[in-house]
Amino acid sequence: MAKKIAVVFDSAGTLLHMYRVAKESSTGNILENIESTAIVAKKNGCGLVALNTENEIILSSRRDMFLFEFIREYGVSIGISCSKGIFSKEVAREIIKGASLLMGDVQDVLEAVTSRCPDSIYLAAGLIVDSEARRIPYVLSTGGHVFGKTLQTVQLLHAMEVDMYIASGDRMSALVQLAEFVNIPQERIFAFADPFMKEKVVLELKNRYDKVVMVGDGINDILALRAADVGIMTTQQGDERPKELREAADVVLDDIIKVVDVVKGL
Repeated sequence: MAKKIAVVFDSAGTLLHMYRVAKESSTGNILENIESTAIVAKKNGCGLVALNTENEIILSSRRDMFLFEFIREYGVSIGISCSKGIFSKEVAREIIKGASLLMGDVQDVLEAVTSRCPDSIYLAAGLIVDSEARRIPYVLSTGGHVFGKTLQTVQLLHAMEVDMYIASGDRMSALVQLAEFVNIPQERIFAFADPFMKEKVVLELKNRYDKVVMVGDGINDILALRAADVGIMTTQQGDERPKELREAADVVLDDIIKVVDVVKGL
């Protein structure tokens, strides 16, 4: 009998080539191609917070509305994509409520991404919250297109009867759009997955499959890469990656299509 194999993909930077923009709160400067998870990983008490709402709602709000007013008025929930040290939604909400962050700041980063990537399959907005300093140093937006060989990779793995999953720190509505495009069932999506949830997903799948492969590219994938039977780090996003991430992976690949060869080897 053939071995049953599961492959868990991160989304941003792994299935999707991302364009990232941040607005620095202290200066108002727009910064391009930052690595948000790497910023979070540098300081205890920091978290990457995602706004769980549609971008159209954000863009149609008043520019002079405070973010905490927007969250309250539109009933917007927040999710924690990744964090370092002690960090919770409750703490994030308190800091957002005390901040003078305006919806115009959020709109600025969204508009910067859409102008650069007008046909993004994925678009999201969020914040980096520093719970120790009690401030929001950056407002963020990311947009992305699938890598050129993402769809082919998924199709080949489907043909090999491999079950595929997505575990990502992004919100569900954005991930559903991606999953539909690459034909991964919605019930196999894990949204707002922080590093510990990604690890938990891999460990639970190991109870059901002969082999579990984790494919990721960010610092928030380290625990899942270590927990998997085979941890694959991809470098096609092109950003510099920390040494500890490379050391956590069993295999480092420069093109997602090479995942197929690794799975064949199992």
